[in-house]
Amino acid sequence: MADLTIGILGFVALFALMILRTPVAFAMLLTGFFGIWWLDGLRRAGAVLMTETYSAVANYSLIVVPMFILLGNVASAAGFSRGLYDAAYAWVGRLRGGLASASVIGCAAFSAVSGSSIATAVTIGKVALPEMKRLGYGPGLSTGAIAAGGTLGFLIPPSTGFVIYAILTEESIGRLFMAGILPGLLMMALFMLAIWIVTLRDPAAGPRGERVAFRERFALLLKALPLIVVIVVSIGGIYLGVFTPVEASGVGAALTILLAFATRSIDLKSFATSVMETVTTSTMLYMIVIGANVLNPFLSLTGVPGGLEAGLNALGLGTYGTLAVILLSYVVLGMFLDGLAMLVITIPIYFPVIQALGFDPIWFGVIAVIVIEMGMITPPVGLNVFVVRNVAGDVALGTVFRGVFPFLIAMIVCLFLIILFPQIALLIPNSMFN
Repeated sequence: MADLTIGILGFVALFALMILRTPVAFAMLLTGFFGIWWLDGLRRAGAVLMTETYSAVANYSLIVVPMFILLGNVASAAGFSRGLYDAAYAWVGRLRGGLASASVIGCAAFSAVSGSSIATAVTIGKVALPEMKRLGYGPGLSTGAIAAGGTLGFLIPPSTGFVIYAILTEESIGRLFMAGILPGLLMMALFMLAIWIVTLRDPAAGPRGERVAFRERFALLLKALPLIVVIVVSIGGIYLGVFTPVEASGVGAALTILLAFATRSIDLKSFATSVMETVTTSTMLYMIVIGANVLNPFLSLTGVPGGLEAGLNALGLGTYGTLAVILLSYVVLGMFLDGLAMLVITIPIYFPVIQALGFDPIWFGVIAVIVIEMGMITPPVGLNVFVVRNVAGDVALGTVFRGVFPFLIAMIVCLFLIILFPQIALLIPNSMFN
């Protein structure tokens, strides 16, 4: 049997295992191990399993993941996220749909410490959804704003998606973090524009909030200062070259813990819970990296990336036509897989094609993350939609999916702008590292 055929059968087995609800990490690990055994014998399969498992866990750059997860968990337990949301609401809540816009701003700010889409949606959703319900916001707009705003956690640094992408492609984590800043701010602005358009068409969907005096606005901004300081120090330190991303993650986590205890915003029990949640989440992410590292040698042996490149070239679609096919495949996969699963399965296959087409790998990392974000709010999976639905409690799933539609259009606009103007993603990293 041809190696390429075995590779295709391996993918069939991989998706079959995931359909059977096998965790994606173990689905990749089993497919890679038995695929290498079939092609190159048990000894080679065992050697790959041992060496790749050790190299994945021993990867110094991967320390970024548990440190930033700990930072986000402690900040959430300490209630710092509430301060961010209250400050945002004080400044934009008087506008039509202002509470939804404040939720998006809160999501963007919390994304800068959590690195997780789900954590961002849950944390801000618990604070914002009851308030929007109290003020009579339409359930579609309120849940849609949180579900879409949560996706910013996958784009705004310290994005877990960028860390995994960097490890899979051997690109710079620092460059990827910096590349996500302007696209993240652009997407936040487009989300707020989408809210304005929705409320322009239906004012009842997002009534204006109460006017807040300037003195109170600054007082609320002062309450949000602890988390703002952490964001400025950790992300600003990377930009100024004071810290590497790994060092910034450690400094940010330590600073958040110190501020949480200094302000008496957290007790030992809550801190212990945050640590255990960090260990659980980090273990899952480490297993995904291990699974990807075992699957990748199998794909190399079968020649699947080269076969895909040859097949796409045979279609004669040209550079951007081929890119469009790759992006469309992400949209389709996003209907069935979560973001990290898409990333670890597709990047080893698509990355050689992207390099052959001459695209900047940092730019493509941003593009891939945005398309994967779209999958987080599209049916039938739409992981963020299900998360927000659970937080909201009494809102129908169909209502949430309808609510995210304007934000999905905003994400498509953001995607096209970055494709047309690559410097949106590349300006900051190129100015720093060149």
